[in-house]
Amino acid sequence: MLTGIDVILLDIEGTTTPLDFVHKTLFSYASDNVESFLTKNASDPRVKELVDELKSLYDAHTFENQLPAEWKAEGRETWIDSASVFVRYLISQDSKNPALKALQGLIWEEGYKKGGLNGEVYADVTPAMERWKKRGISICIYSSGSVLAQKLIFSSTRYGDLTKFISAFFDTAVGGKRESGSYARISKSLATSPESILFISDVIEEVNA
Repeated sequence: MLTGIDVILLDIEGTTTPLDFVHKTLFSYASDNVESFLTKNASDPRVKELVDELKSLYDAHTFENQLPAEWKAEGRETWIDSASVFVRYLISQDSKNPALKALQGLIWEEGYKKGGLNGEVYADVTPAMERWKKRGISICIYSSGSVLAQKLIFSSTRYGDLTKFISAFFDTAVGGKRESGSYARISKSLATSPESILFISDVIEEVNA
Protein backbone atom coordinates (compact mmCIF):
# COMPACT_ATOMS: atom_id res chain seq x y z
CA MET A 1 0.00 0.00 0.00
CA LEU A 2 2.94 2.36 0.56
CA THR A 3 4.41 1.95 -2.93
CA GLY A 4 5.13 5.43 -4.29
CA ILE A 5 4.63 7.09 -0.89
CA ASP A 6 7.47 9.38 0.21
CA VAL A 7 5.74 11.17 3.10
CA ILE A 8 3.18 10.07 5.69
CA LEU A 9 1.28 13.03 7.13
CA LEU A 10 -0.39 12.25 10.47
CA ASP A 11 -3.27 13.85 12.29
CA ILE A 12 -2.96 13.64 16.11
CA GLU A 13 -6.33 13.64 17.89
CA GLY A 14 -7.97 10.26 17.39
CA THR A 15 -5.19 9.10 15.04
CA THR A 16 -1.93 8.91 16.99
CA THR A 17 -3.37 10.00 20.33
CA PRO A 18 -6.57 9.06 22.22
CA LEU A 19 -9.39 11.59 22.09
CA ASP A 20 -9.70 11.47 25.87
CA PHE A 21 -6.11 12.60 26.34
CA VAL A 22 -6.79 15.73 24.28
CA HIS A 23 -10.25 16.55 25.61
CA LYS A 24 -10.08 15.33 29.20
CA THR A 25 -6.39 15.80 30.02
CA LEU A 26 -5.00 18.64 27.87
CA PHE A 27 -8.16 20.75 27.58
CA SER A 28 -8.93 20.33 31.27
CA TYR A 29 -5.39 21.28 32.23
CA ALA A 30 -5.56 24.47 30.14
CA SER A 31 -8.97 25.38 31.59
CA ASP A 32 -7.84 24.78 35.16
CA ASN A 33 -4.55 26.66 34.81
CA VAL A 34 -5.28 29.56 32.45
CA GLU A 35 -5.89 32.10 35.21
CA SER A 36 -2.72 31.27 37.15
CA PHE A 37 -0.73 31.19 33.90
CA LEU A 38 -1.96 34.64 32.85
CA THR A 39 -1.28 36.03 36.31
CA LYS A 40 2.27 34.68 36.27
CA ASN A 41 2.97 35.80 32.68
CA ALA A 42 0.93 39.03 32.51
CA SER A 43 3.92 41.08 31.35
CA ASP A 44 5.16 38.62 28.72
CA PRO A 45 4.85 40.32 25.29
CA ARG A 46 3.85 37.10 23.52
CA VAL A 47 1.13 36.34 26.07
CA LYS A 48 -0.18 39.92 25.87
CA GLU A 49 -0.28 39.68 22.08
CA LEU A 50 -2.34 36.48 22.22
CA VAL A 51 -4.74 37.97 24.79
CA ASP A 52 -5.19 41.03 22.56
CA GLU A 53 -6.08 38.72 19.64
CA LEU A 54 -8.62 36.91 21.81
CA LYS A 55 -10.13 40.22 22.90
CA SER A 56 -10.51 41.21 19.24
CA LEU A 57 -12.33 37.92 18.63
CA TYR A 58 -14.56 38.59 21.64
CA ASP A 59 -15.36 42.12 20.47
CA ALA A 60 -16.22 40.96 16.94
CA HIS A 61 -18.73 38.24 17.81
CA THR A 62 -21.91 37.60 19.74
CA PHE A 63 -21.71 34.52 21.93
CA GLU A 64 -25.41 33.90 22.71
CA ASN A 65 -25.32 35.25 26.26
CA GLN A 66 -22.97 32.48 27.36
CA LEU A 67 -20.39 35.07 28.37
CA PRO A 68 -20.38 38.35 30.28
CA ALA A 69 -21.68 41.14 28.06
CA GLU A 70 -18.50 43.14 28.51
CA TRP A 71 -14.79 42.37 28.47
CA LYS A 72 -13.65 44.21 31.57
CA ALA A 73 -10.19 45.60 31.00
CA GLU A 74 -9.75 47.95 33.93
CA GLY A 75 -6.93 46.71 36.13
CA ARG A 76 -4.73 43.67 35.81
CA GLU A 77 -6.91 41.29 37.82
CA THR A 78 -10.00 42.23 35.84
CA TRP A 79 -8.62 41.59 32.35
CA ILE A 80 -7.11 38.33 33.55
CA ASP A 81 -10.52 37.27 34.80
CA SER A 82 -12.21 38.25 31.51
CA ALA A 83 -9.56 36.51 29.43
CA SER A 84 -9.75 33.37 31.56
CA VAL A 85 -13.53 33.16 31.24
CA PHE A 86 -13.31 33.57 27.47
CA VAL A 87 -10.53 31.00 27.10
CA ARG A 88 -12.54 28.44 29.07
CA TYR A 89 -15.56 29.15 26.89
CA LEU A 90 -13.57 28.66 23.66
CA ILE A 91 -12.07 25.43 24.99
CA SER A 92 -15.56 24.14 25.83
CA GLN A 93 -16.57 24.83 22.21
CA ASP A 94 -13.47 23.04 20.85
CA SER A 95 -12.50 26.26 19.09
CA LYS A 96 -9.68 26.07 16.54
CA ASN A 97 -8.82 29.76 16.94
CA PRO A 98 -5.04 30.16 16.37
CA ALA A 99 -4.55 32.52 19.32
CA LEU A 100 -6.31 30.09 21.63
CA LYS A 101 -4.23 27.18 20.33
CA ALA A 102 -1.01 29.14 20.80
CA LEU A 103 -1.96 30.11 24.35
CA GLN A 104 -2.92 26.54 25.17
CA GLY A 105 0.48 25.42 23.91
CA LEU A 106 2.25 27.80 26.28
CA ILE A 107 0.12 26.62 29.22
CA TRP A 108 0.83 22.99 28.38
CA GLU A 109 4.55 23.69 27.97
CA GLU A 110 4.60 24.86 31.58
CA GLY A 111 2.70 21.72 32.61
CA TYR A 112 5.12 19.40 30.84
CA LYS A 113 8.08 21.15 32.44
CA LYS A 114 6.51 20.77 35.89
CA GLY A 115 5.88 17.09 35.27
CA GLY A 116 2.12 17.47 35.46
CA LEU A 117 1.68 16.37 31.85
CA ASN A 118 3.13 13.61 29.68
CA GLY A 119 2.39 12.95 26.03
CA GLU A 120 0.25 9.97 25.08
CA VAL A 121 0.13 7.93 21.87
CA TYR A 122 -1.45 4.63 20.90
CA ALA A 123 0.73 1.55 21.36
CA ASP A 124 1.09 0.96 17.61
CA VAL A 125 2.43 4.46 16.84
CA THR A 126 6.09 3.88 17.72
CA PRO A 127 6.40 0.56 15.82
CA ALA A 128 4.71 2.14 12.81
CA MET A 129 7.08 5.11 12.85
CA GLU A 130 10.07 2.79 13.14
CA ARG A 131 8.80 0.75 10.16
CA TRP A 132 8.21 3.80 7.99
CA LYS A 133 11.59 5.35 8.75
CA LYS A 134 13.34 2.07 7.82
CA ARG A 135 11.55 2.27 4.46
CA GLY A 136 12.89 5.80 3.97
CA ILE A 137 9.47 7.42 4.33
CA SER A 138 9.37 10.84 5.96
CA ILE A 139 6.87 11.35 8.78
CA CYS A 140 5.15 14.70 9.33
CA ILE A 141 2.39 15.96 11.62
CA TYR A 142 -0.58 18.19 10.78
CA SER A 143 -2.84 19.18 13.66
CA SER A 144 -5.04 22.08 14.71
CA GLY A 145 -2.97 22.25 17.88
CA SER A 146 0.05 24.56 17.70
CA VAL A 147 3.40 23.22 16.54
CA LEU A 148 4.65 23.72 20.09
CA ALA A 149 1.79 21.61 21.48
CA GLN A 150 2.50 18.89 18.91
CA LYS A 151 6.18 18.70 19.80
CA LEU A 152 5.36 18.55 23.52
CA ILE A 153 3.11 15.51 23.01
CA PHE A 154 5.60 13.52 20.96
CA SER A 155 8.69 14.43 22.97
CA SER A 156 7.35 13.15 26.31
CA THR A 157 5.64 9.79 25.73
CA ARG A 158 6.19 6.63 27.77
CA TYR A 159 7.88 5.24 24.65
CA GLY A 160 10.44 8.04 24.74
CA ASP A 161 10.99 11.08 22.54
CA LEU A 162 9.29 10.34 19.23
CA THR A 163 10.20 13.65 17.61
CA LYS A 164 13.34 11.88 16.34
CA PHE A 165 11.07 10.18 13.79
CA ILE A 166 9.28 13.35 12.67
CA SER A 167 10.60 15.57 9.88
CA ALA A 168 8.13 18.46 10.04
CA PHE A 169 5.16 19.81 12.00
CA PHE A 170 2.25 21.82 10.57
CA ASP A 171 -0.60 23.63 12.32
CA THR A 172 -3.41 25.87 11.09
CA ALA A 173 -0.88 28.51 10.05
CA VAL A 174 -1.05 26.67 6.71
CA GLY A 175 -4.86 26.75 6.77
CA GLY A 176 -7.79 24.75 8.10
CA LYS A 177 -7.70 20.97 8.00
CA ARG A 178 -10.93 20.77 6.00
CA GLU A 179 -9.57 23.05 3.25
CA SER A 180 -7.83 21.43 0.28
CA GLY A 181 -5.56 24.45 -0.13
CA SER A 182 -3.89 23.62 3.20
CA TYR A 183 -2.66 20.31 1.85
CA ALA A 184 -1.41 21.97 -1.32
CA ARG A 185 0.65 24.34 0.83
CA ILE A 186 2.04 21.45 2.87
CA SER A 187 2.94 19.63 -0.34
CA LYS A 188 4.74 22.71 -1.63
CA SER A 189 6.56 23.21 1.68
CA LEU A 190 7.80 19.62 1.59
CA ALA A 191 8.72 19.87 -2.10
CA THR A 192 6.82 16.61 -2.59
CA SER A 193 4.01 15.89 -5.05
CA PRO A 194 0.56 15.39 -3.46
CA GLU A 195 0.39 11.91 -4.98
CA SER A 196 3.45 10.92 -2.93
CA ILE A 197 1.93 12.00 0.41
CA LEU A 198 -0.38 9.74 2.44
CA PHE A 199 -2.54 11.65 4.94
CA ILE A 200 -3.97 9.64 7.85
CA SER A 201 -6.85 11.06 9.89
CA ASP A 202 -9.97 9.89 11.72
CA VAL A 203 -12.07 12.77 10.31
CA ILE A 204 -13.59 12.07 6.89
CA GLU A 205 -13.95 15.79 6.03
CA GLU A 206 -10.21 16.22 6.46
CA VAL A 207 -9.48 13.17 4.31
CA ASN A 208 -11.85 14.45 1.63
CA ALA A 209 -10.06 17.82 1.63
